[in-house]
Amino acid sequence: MPKLLFVLKNKGVFDQLQDSISLKNHELHACLYRDMKSRLTGEEFDAVILQVQAQEDLAELSAIGSFNPYAPVIILGEATESTLIVKAIKEGAFDYLTQPFTADTISFALSKALENRNLKDEIDYLRREQDIIYDFEKIIAESPSMKQTISSLKKFAHTDSTILMTGETGTGKSFLAGAIHFNSSRKGHPYIKINCTNIPENLLESELFGHEKGSFTGANKTRIGRLEQAKNGTVFLDEVGEMPLLLQSKLLRFLEEKSFERVGGNKTIHSDVRVIAATNRILEEQVKEGKFREDLYYRINVLRVHLPPLRDRKECIEPLCNYLMNKIGRNLKKTVKGFSREALSVLQSYSWPGNIRQVSNTIERAIILEDTGVIGIKDIILPELGIVSPAEENNIRHVTLSSIVDNEKDLILQALEKSLWIQKDAAKMLGISPRVLNYKIKVLGITHARWRKHKTT
Repeated sequence: MPKLLFVLKNKGVFDQLQDSISLKNHELHACLYRDMKSRLTGEEFDAVILQVQAQEDLAELSAIGSFNPYAPVIILGEATESTLIVKAIKEGAFDYLTQPFTADTISFALSKALENRNLKDEIDYLRREQDIIYDFEKIIAESPSMKQTISSLKKFAHTDSTILMTGETGTGKSFLAGAIHFNSSRKGHPYIKINCTNIPENLLESELFGHEKGSFTGANKTRIGRLEQAKNGTVFLDEVGEMPLLLQSKLLRFLEEKSFERVGGNKTIHSDVRVIAATNRILEEQVKEGKFREDLYYRINVLRVHLPPLRDRKECIEPLCNYLMNKIGRNLKKTVKGFSREALSVLQSYSWPGNIRQVSNTIERAIILEDTGVIGIKDIILPELGIVSPAEENNIRHVTLSSIVDNEKDLILQALEKSLWIQKDAAKMLGISPRVLNYKIKVLGITHARWRKHKTT
């Protein structure tokens, strides 16, 4: 319930306001000018309504700001002089209302003020969360290779040089690019991500550099490109190896001169942007094959870091799984105590071809499926688990191929029961396609009376 403080010249005004304004969902307090500082010192208020009769009364605005800086202030003024209203707004007032004060005008002003307060609180919260998320010290790096990678990135963050990040899909390149930005001198400016594979080739140039109105069919207005939007900040070019050759030359010029022209334009635009590029390709091979410009390769390969796949940093798997379990559990509003010994053994032994992204999806699915408070082996769905190398197979001491098949059948049966034997819903719960589920149902010999009845009708 929002807590409001009316600071008044006389309490008679407060009585009048209470009679005319319906604020049932607000906690109302009132005080005279002389008591204002003591009230603000001892309590927190969501908004302050200040009665002003003369210009010198605006001095109370700064006092309110010093004691309760996040509370929006609404002025109730008797005078309508524009100079007084302008001065009040300049001094930090959220709104200025003049007599007669109607229920609608005050209620509307309060709702906007509280909405603004909530928005500021949310932004502050996100900023604090952002600092925590992108704290290098909180990144899970237990293996020697990952510790070396994080050490390099800490140094790179304090430069403006272009960075090339290499590594398999799902190893965390996008996340670590964000960590570089938010630990750099550019952190107060935009951080913009562009995936070069997700945008059609004919639109990628406009996405990066923008376009002028009428430059092509459908260009109904001028569009500001991402490189212009990110001025003084950082642009993360994910999967840069997929960029068409024609665009590569334009990107090279931008990296060298920090300038470009919008599509269909002739005005040169300057934008100081730090570029971080990433790829899961071997760019050296693409250069040899003529798929990637050699001069661009050297231009983005100033500072280079390779993110090792998860199978090469087994030490990170257990703490990563615990972190994801807690994070996903909170998002799903479900409490999970931990993993069984058998489940953890499988998670640590698996090769994780999809790396961190695959781990996250697997844990999310396991949390949804588990019903004991502990993630067991029955909750972990890894269809490829039976196809492992001999070395990996020796590490899986608590899981045999037959037990995996049995567990798979149990999991499918559980999903079907929870979805009332509707295969489409069960497939969605399991994270597989209906076609794959139908195949497994046939192979495992799973039947149900409803299906047989459906077939005979």
